[in-house]
Formats: sequence, C-alpha cells, structure tokens
Amino acid sequence: MAPVQSRFTARLIMIAMHARCLPLLCLGTALVFGQTAGPRQITRPVVRGTQYAAASMKPEATQVAEQILRAGGNAFDAIVAGQAVLSIVDAAMNGVGSDAVLLIYDARAGKVVSLNAEGPAPRLATIDWYKKNHGGTLPDSDTLLSGTVPGVVDAWYILLDRWGTMTFAQVLAPAIEMLEKGFPLSDRLAGNINSSKKLRKYPSSVRVYCPDGKRWKGGDIFRNPDLAATLRKLVEAERQNAAKGRSAALKAARDRFYKGDIAREMARFSEENGGLFRYEDFASYTAKLEEPVSITYRGYQVYKNPSATQGPAELFLLNILETYDLKALGHNTADYIHVSAEAAKLAFADRDKYLGDMDFIPIPYPGLLSRQYAAERRKLIDPERASLEFRPGVAEKFMQGMPLLERPLDVNISGNADHEGDTSYIAVVDRQRNMITFTPSLHSGFGTGVVMGNLGFILNCRGDYYSLVPGHANALEPGKRPRSTLQGTLVMKDGKPAMVLGSPGGDDQCMRTLQTFLNMVEFGMNIQRAIEAPRWTTRSFPASPFPHTMYPGDLGLEDRIPEPVSKALAAKGHKVRNQGPWSLGSNAGIVIDPQTGVLSAGADPRADAYALAW
Repeated sequence: MAPVQSRFTARLIMIAMHARCLPLLCLGTALVFGQTAGPRQITRPVVRGTQYAAASMKPEATQVAEQILRAGGNAFDAIVAGQAVLSIVDAAMNGVGSDAVLLIYDARAGKVVSLNAEGPAPRLATIDWYKKNHGGTLPDSDTLLSGTVPGVVDAWYILLDRWGTMTFAQVLAPAIEMLEKGFPLSDRLAGNINSSKKLRKYPSSVRVYCPDGKRWKGGDIFRNPDLAATLRKLVEAERQNAAKGRSAALKAARDRFYKGDIAREMARFSEENGGLFRYEDFASYTAKLEEPVSITYRGYQVYKNPSATQGPAELFLLNILETYDLKALGHNTADYIHVSAEAAKLAFADRDKYLGDMDFIPIPYPGLLSRQYAAERRKLIDPERASLEFRPGVAEKFMQGMPLLERPLDVNISGNADHEGDTSYIAVVDRQRNMITFTPSLHSGFGTGVVMGNLGFILNCRGDYYSLVPGHANALEPGKRPRSTLQGTLVMKDGKPAMVLGSPGGDDQCMRTLQTFLNMVEFGMNIQRAIEAPRWTTRSFPASPFPHTMYPGDLGLEDRIPEPVSKALAAKGHKVRNQGPWSLGSNAGIVIDPQTGVLSAGADPRADAYALAW
C-alpha cells in the first residue's frame, strides 16, 4: 500500500487548492484556455493519450483515478479509487450512501456487462404504509423515509473482486487521507453545504457539516473523521482476513458494511429516527450483474443498463430518430430540435409505462427495441406541431405471443416535481481498453439529508421516485428497486470499444448523453466540442420524483441557440424556456479512435468536470 499511498500525499491537497485556478489539468497535452465557444472553438482542449484516460465531475477524483492507473492499477482499481474520492469532493451529489449504475467493457472477455447498484426499498415500505402514515404521499428528497439501501460499496467490491488487481487498502487510501487530513472545499461544495436546509435539520448532519453554525467558503479545509473511520473499518476487515486470500479479504470488507457493525449502526439509527430500514434490508442486499440492452445506430452498437433505470429510453429515442437525415436538418436548427424533442416525448412516455425493476415486472424489450415499433411511433411526430399529449405505445404488439400489458399510468400536471437531480459521474479507460461508465448518486442534494449515526455518510433519497399507484411499472413494493434516472452510455464499433459517455442531470441525463453522441456521430464533432455545444431539453413527460409532474409542451433551450430558432420552435407550439447559456449539462466522456487507438477525453465547462489522459 505504501508506494501507492505516497504518490497522493503531497499532490492531492495541492490539486484541490489549485483546481479553481487551472481550467484543465492535463498530463502530456498542450493547454488551451480562454477561447470563446463558437463554430470552431471550444473553451477547453480535447485531452488525448495513448495509454489511458479518466474523466469525472471533479478534478481530484480524476487525478486519483489517473494516479492509480500510473501506479499499475487497471480501470477497475482506478474507478473505485476515483469514485471514493468523488464521494468526498462532490459530497452533495454522491457518497458512500449512493446508488449507482455502471456499464463495463471487459476487454479480456470481449463483452459488455451491466452492473446495477440501485438500492431497493426497505421491507417495511409499502403503498399502504404511506397511505396510512404519510398522507398517501412520498417525502420529497428528505428524511430517512425517502431513502433506499446504498449500493456503491457492493459495486466497489464486485469491481475489485471480479476484475481488479488492488486491495481496498490501496484504492481507499487517497479518500481516507483526504477525510482525515482535510481538503480545501471548492466554491461549489461550500455553497452546497451553506444552502442546504436539510443538513441543518438533523443533529447528526449538523455535527459533520455545520458545527457551531459554520458557514463555509471556498478554500476552507473540510474534514470528516467519522467517514474516514468507516472506510478504515473496511480496510481493517480486509487486513484481518488477508491470510484467506485476496477474494476472501475483499468479501470480508464488503460484508462488514452490509452485515457487520456498519450495517447494525445504520439499522439502529434508522429505527430510532423514524426510518423503515432494518438490519435485514442491508444484510440481504446485493448489486446485480445483468445483460445490457442495445441497439445499432449508424453502425455503432449502443448499450444501456436494462433494469431499474431510465437508460433504455435513449435507445427508444435513437430508434425513432434513425430514419431522419439529421445532418441535412442541420445541427440545432428548429427542425432538428423539434424532431428530437418530439421523439424524446414518445420515448419517455414508454419509459413511464414500461421501465422498472425486472425482478418485479416484465419489460417487453424485443418489441420496445424493434425497428417496426419505432416506425409506428415515428408516425406520431407532426413535423409542424408540438405535441402536448402523453402518448405511450403498445410495444408488446410487436412480440409474438406476448399478451397486452395492462398497466395504469401515473401522470400529474399539477404540483412542481423537479425533472433535474443531483448526481455525479466518472469514466475510465485503461491500457487494455477496459472501459467503465459509472454514475453514482444521492439523487437530490445531500440525499435524505440525514448523516447515519456516527458513520459520516448520508443515504440516497431515491425512494421518492416510486409510484403509489398499484400496478404501475414503478409502483412501490418492499425490496423493489426504483426506476432511477441514473444511466450511462457505452458504445462499440465493429466489435471494438468506441466510447463511454455520461452526465448527471435527473430526467435530462438521457437527453444530454444523446446529444453528445449525435454531435459526434451525425455532425462530426470531437468529444469536447460535442459536450460544449448548446443544448435543448424537455419536461413534457412525468417527472421521476413524486408527484411525477408533467409540463405539457415544455422545451428548454440554452440561450446560445439563436433567437430565430427559439421563435420558430414557439411557432410550432413548443412552450419555450430560454435558459442560461451554459445551463444544460454536466457531461464527460472518453472516445477511442478505431484507427490509431488514441484516447480522447472531454469534460464539461458547465461543471467542475476534468479529464486526464496519458
């Protein structure tokens, strides 16, 4: 452990201190700053290398991943170390209590794998319970009643045990060091802590984040010794079981979290503070390796996670768009945005009707992903008028012998449910061309808002995504995973790894990765330009959080999109919201050149995202 750890001691705090001054950290790549984004200009350079690349929402996490790769670790070691640090420096958006989804290209096996680390509802959580005890509503991103079981620690274990080469002691060393010695807060995280009303409601959270009413500013040193102690417990369990072999030692660390004293402390705290979690909810948990779903678009094989995620909606959307000549329509013209937004409304209507936890419901993917079904859906797009309707289809008609699925809908045009969300992201590609896209999340800023006892971390609040309509695809049931907004995109070309893409952003995530992908495939942009290009979004479908509000006809545009385009879209009936010029994105991605093998990484200037390559 010492040689790896020593690489971080002097450099980790230095990188955080200078992150506000350096627009991009780059090894072996020329730096280009201060350009105005125009047709041929970008604010940051593409970061290129031949050996490996990493990109994430925070510079410290990206550097830790790169340092693990430089020290001889592979992508799986690097992404665990990077996300552990990401959970500290991007603590409002993800943490040890996060849920997550990952897509993995296993270079040795030549296979794409889905790893779902979503957390299920507690066994005591039922629709009847919320009707009797909570007024028939779900708590909105607050209290332990909005939580689900954390999944990232099990994801760490699976990554290290199945594919990694390093120990928990090695990959968690940078995170533990930062928690114990402290790190300088970014302006963004300081602001997130100061503005969070949730954190100030709960004594355990006040002790960690707001001691004595502390108001933070960028550059202040923040420590979390309780979380450091929790992570040290994993390392201690691993060390105590080292004689049994690496795999058994990793399992012991994982089990201490889900079955040992950490789980018992989570359960004790939950029961004493009005939560529904009990020890068995943690002890029975496991993240799941699943077969991904995919389609082919313009010769690219696009993969998404299949279960308990909105990710497949991007595939529905691509299938609808495939027969349009998008390049001829022109990038971000009124016709291009209109067609794309109308296709998104149809895809997300199907998201609401069909997608959920496959352990509880069937999802008719052969129908949903068929070109015949896409052709039927495409007929609903009026080239001149925006739809204000909610129009799910009947995909099972395109599957021989499949009975019709009678599912109630849960659409609400009242309320003010938020389509955005607070999530983080990290991607890594290594020398062997293993690729990973990893989206960890607390769902809303600081999740439930409740630090779990003396453990130093907060659970995600994904439980407010469930429907309380019995029979709905995402209806609440004990042990069921919610259909989350978490997703990433992994792309192959001619059987070779091509790209990994991802973005925080709640319901908007699929639309962000879709636009990045199309900007490259249809319009020939490099990864950085594809990320920085002006964006559109729509909320004309039910929001994921309760009460699942739909805003019919809604269309959001970054105001770098020209005013004549905005007016032309309004003339088609879209309810246009002109937003800030850099407001719709927090993207990152890595692309592999099929001819040269060169890695190109990009990171979004809309966020604190950074990329490194060598």
